[in-house]
Amino acid sequence: MFIEPNISGERRGWIEVICGSMFSGKTEELIRRLKRVKIANLKVEIFKPAIDTRYDEIKIVSHDENVISSTPVDNSQKILLLAQGADVIGIDEAQFFDGELPYVCDLLAYKGIRVIVAGLDMDYSGKPFGQMPFLLAKADYITKLHAICMQCGNMASYSYRKIPNDDQVMLGEKDVYEPRCRHCYFENQS
Repeated sequence: MFIEPNISGERRGWIEVICGSMFSGKTEELIRRLKRVKIANLKVEIFKPAIDTRYDEIKIVSHDENVISSTPVDNSQKILLLAQGADVIGIDEAQFFDGELPYVCDLLAYKGIRVIVAGLDMDYSGKPFGQMPFLLAKADYITKLHAICMQCGNMASYSYRKIPNDDQVMLGEKDVYEPRCRHCYFENQS
């Protein structure tokens, strides 16, 4: 959908995307940015997919146990309803949202809101994950984070699934996934 450019002189919004593999610090970076915005006394609304209950049903929790309150939603349209009056919107685990998320982020940015989105850019099979490719295409700013390969210690950008399961979405932690570099990831795929 085409959105007309904002030429009225109102504040300008934008989309920031934080992406990378599992254990790369995406949620940690999202929480860091959102806490800084709160210090500036801007109105912040934070959302996560309702299906992500790994650490907490409501709060966003990083692997390092940093925490920030959020609102779980089961579809991206609810973000539009709940974002009224916000200066900044934070969205975690964007890969789990429906196909409307890029449109929702576009509309929020058009309305002058800073939108910060974090998510996995690739699934366990190394393919683009959910709406992340579309969000990356629309982003004004992109931060790609890397983990450390659990096999060799090099820079890792792949999320290797350690147990057999062909479902694209499978919530799990270190018992199910580990970060791998390109070489170690593909070495175990053959």
